[in-house]
Amino acid sequence: MLAVLSPGQGSQKPGFLTPWLDLPSSRARLRWWSALAGVDLVRLGTEGDADEIRDTARTQPLLVAAALLAAEQLPRHEVAATAGHSVGELAAAALAGVLTPETAVTLAGVRGREMAAACALEPTGMSAVMGGDGDEVLAALAAHDLHPANFNGAGQLVVAGAVDRLAKLAADPPAGTKVIGLKVAGAFHTPYMAPAERALAGVAAGITPNDPARILLSNADGAAVSHGPEMLHRLVRQVTAPVRWDRCVRNLADLGVTAVIELPPAGTLAGLIKRELKGTGQVPEIVTLNSPDDLAAARDLIARHGAPSRHRPVTPAAPFRVVVAGAAGTFAPAEGLTEGTAVESGQVIGHVATRQGAVEVVAHGSGVLTGWLAQHADPVAPGQPLARIGGQRS
Repeated sequence: MLAVLSPGQGSQKPGFLTPWLDLPSSRARLRWWSALAGVDLVRLGTEGDADEIRDTARTQPLLVAAALLAAEQLPRHEVAATAGHSVGELAAAALAGVLTPETAVTLAGVRGREMAAACALEPTGMSAVMGGDGDEVLAALAAHDLHPANFNGAGQLVVAGAVDRLAKLAADPPAGTKVIGLKVAGAFHTPYMAPAERALAGVAAGITPNDPARILLSNADGAAVSHGPEMLHRLVRQVTAPVRWDRCVRNLADLGVTAVIELPPAGTLAGLIKRELKGTGQVPEIVTLNSPDDLAAARDLIARHGAPSRHRPVTPAAPFRVVVAGAAGTFAPAEGLTEGTAVESGQVIGHVATRQGAVEVVAHGSGVLTGWLAQHADPVAPGQPLARIGGQRS
């Protein structure tokens, strides 16, 4: 099984788009996306220096555009799963068919501008905390009024908050940790970004997303999301919520992913996967796609590991909706909920018990529970059908 991953902010390097402009129509494609994003993607990706492309308003649409530009060169019908880190989720959502590429780039432009504006409201930042006991680190963050922002796995946690509080954490780090300040504009994925979330929600309200055509893992909890509107809601909510990349990686392993292609600018996510899964026997074969010279290796990987996804939540002609598992674990239907019972949109109809805790199974439309497709204590995989709801009213 093969997965394609899209990196997030911090992975960019000056000139990283230059080799891609030699491909037919790539420059015109980027010009069109530049008009949608409100920034000159061609110039930024080829001539922008490190400081300029570190600007949140410019970086976010640049990363989404780069990932989508490279993905267009791949036979994606054989990709089974996709995920993205932070803003990379917008590219992943487009690869899964939830958003069009144009919509993803437009949202990245709005997201970047609004997060940059939120960063300017007060001095905030981020630091990487390496090592230590997880519970002790979280307790220290709470004591300093700081927030966990990125759970990257392999003992790496990115924390965020007011600059003076980050300085106090660095001066008195938790036992066994190393605290490293990061060169970022502000406290991403924390409540400090609330104004950006509200602005992005206002734009997203005008979008009609599709249900994903392949397994799409969410940063919120690593779960596979099968409902387009829910994924759009999660993309907006993620602006102020921590990135659980550790859970995404574990779910890739639970899915049995044997190969990974990381889209440009590639390398960061590949490193995190190798460190998180080291010693488990589940480290996939990885191709980091940084220039057209890497396309041959990526296509070879797809030929050897790719297969059409069995994940088919989109059934527009069907009189029912299938609810699927968001994670690997053991299924338990909601107590007292039987076939023939009416359910409402958003109602919890069961849970999947995972190694990280219980993951809710939610109905995404009102109707009647016409059949359980998994029973109590059944082992389930991400994307596996659990229940059928018929006659939905929304």
